[in-house]
Amino acid sequence: MSGKVLVLNQDYSPLAVCTVQRAFLLVFLDKAELLESDVNAKLRTVSKSYPTPAVIKIKAYIHVPYRGVVLTRQNIFKRDNGCCQYCGVDRDLTLDHLVPRSKGGKSTWNNLVTACKACNAKKGNYSLEEAGLVLKRPPFKPSYIMFLRNNLGSMKKEWVPYLNTPAVA
Repeated sequence: MSGKVLVLNQDYSPLAVCTVQRAFLLVFLDKAELLESDVNAKLRTVSKSYPTPAVIKIKAYIHVPYRGVVLTRQNIFKRDNGCCQYCGVDRDLTLDHLVPRSKGGKSTWNNLVTACKACNAKKGNYSLEEAGLVLKRPPFKPSYIMFLRNNLGSMKKEWVPYLNTPAVA
């Protein structure tokens, strides 16, 4: 009974990912509704067989205060797919401030990018134009849904309609 289940709020917005055990318990206790099940697996007891949840919807709306992605080094690396935003290398990575901190640049989603040590040293305390560097992709603040979708690892095909993305696994 291993695996992950997508949990949706009453309005079908993604809330979280939980274990099959937790999802089954929520459905069994009538706190959630089973929307999609895993067709390749069943949960069995001595006398009954139950569908294995893949997507469930909570019956009572849960108010979630603003849910943003926390600005951390690891999250910036994830956003930038673990490669230098100047040359595309995927090793010896560090963070680079587009507007250097010495020139008033802040540590924000739109001012930080992943850079290899060589490109970071080349840029130094200069602007992109002064250093002659070009970004492969402009930095942005990821939404919670996008971050959830892109960083789950493998995603079940049953989740696709609820996360609005092509299937990964």
